[in-house]
Amino acid sequence: MDSSKILVVDDEADMRIFVSTVVETCGFKPVCAEDGTKALQLARSEPPALVILDVMMPGIDDGIQTYRQFRTDEKLSAIPIIMLSAVAQKTFFHSIRMLTPRKGRPLAEPDAYMEKPPEANDLILLINKLLPNLNAAHPGNR
Repeated sequence: MDSSKILVVDDEADMRIFVSTVVETCGFKPVCAEDGTKALQLARSEPPALVILDVMMPGIDDGIQTYRQFRTDEKLSAIPIIMLSAVAQKTFFHSIRMLTPRKGRPLAEPDAYMEKPPEANDLILLINKLLPNLNAAHPGNR
């Protein structure tokens, strides 16, 4: 895992730029993907310290399916995930429950959920909360 990288996944270029700028402000290196397929490829080749994932993206690998794949992949399941979306949190959690396999353990909830548009300071606080051991390694986190 690369403790300096945060994977930003959003189909909207403006949101990727905004979140990437916030990530850089925290002293981390943003790595961007515009869809779930690309996000999973990037994460599998070099697992990031954190993933910031949009819920509503076009295609088969939308944010909810991508989240499910992260949580069920042995190599990626421990990576903290912030879900970021215009979808209400209650609706998202309902969707996650619907994806729970009929047998076996339920799909874990994300580490955090933020509605769009996020406030930069709130996102910075959340990144620092989820990656507390990396604050000393990244001076921009203070």
